[in-house]
Amino acid sequence: MRLKELRIKKGVSQLKLALDLNMNQNSISRYENGVREADYATLIKFADYFNVSIDYLLERTDNPTFLK
Repeated sequence: MRLKELRIKKGVSQLKLALDLNMNQNSISRYENGVREADYATLIKFADYFNVSIDYLLERTDNPTFLK
């Protein structure tokens, strides 16, 4: 998952992202390190927060925009 890459590019700390999404910082760390997999609702939150498609977030495409 490109979560860490997107977070760093946006200049957001794990704590800030967790607070913005009403999550726990430890969960963000686990998602970034591949220890935990995000459910659908969480994937949608991440995609909406970074304004990218879920496919881009999951590294299924290199195009960050939504495909129509």
